[in-house]
Amino acid sequence: MSYQGVHELLHEGDARSWALETLSRADLTAVRHPLGFVCLPLERDAGEGVCLHLWSDSLAHAESTTSQIHCHSWDLVSHVLYGQVRNVHAVVTDAGAEATHRVFEVVSGADGDRIAPTGRTVRHATGLVEVFGPGDTYTLPSGRFHSSVVPEGGEAATIALGRGRPGSRDLSLGPLAAGPHHVSRQPLDAAETALAVQLITAHLT
Repeated sequence: MSYQGVHELLHEGDARSWALETLSRADLTAVRHPLGFVCLPLERDAGEGVCLHLWSDSLAHAESTTSQIHCHSWDLVSHVLYGQVRNVHAVVTDAGAEATHRVFEVVSGADGDRIAPTGRTVRHATGLVEVFGPGDTYTLPSGRFHSSVVPEGGEAATIALGRGRPGSRDLSLGPLAAGPHHVSRQPLDAAETALAVQLITAHLT
């Protein structure tokens, strides 16, 4: 289903039934995302995308080479299917000698992520912390640094919709001295993908 179609379903309160129907598809794939969740990509077309995101200790996690603090090149709409998700805003300020992090540009492709250091060095502090639970929908404009946090040992799943903003970039905060590098996305095998589907389905039925 298209971005617009899923967006309308969220407004109509049909997210749970749509998710269950979608999870019955035979062509589902899943990858470990560097930000710590499992992503099931469902739709991508002309700068718009729809995914299911799953946080679970039952599946191995990918490790970030930068940090959890990042900003998107696209506007995010996120709907929590179950569990608790904290949207932790980061206040990022430019800094010279007192900088603690460097800003990295992340360019994603079919073979993974190319991560390149920029000349911008910064400090950051925790800003607004928003807490969302089952049935909640929240938005985040492109260019806003944040992290998505699930309580330790917690289980959560969301429907994530993205709509690209021309001229925007995907950015992440990382170590000051880190160099350019490439990170491959790790696909889940058939058994792990089936487990991811089972975990989400069990919480929704």
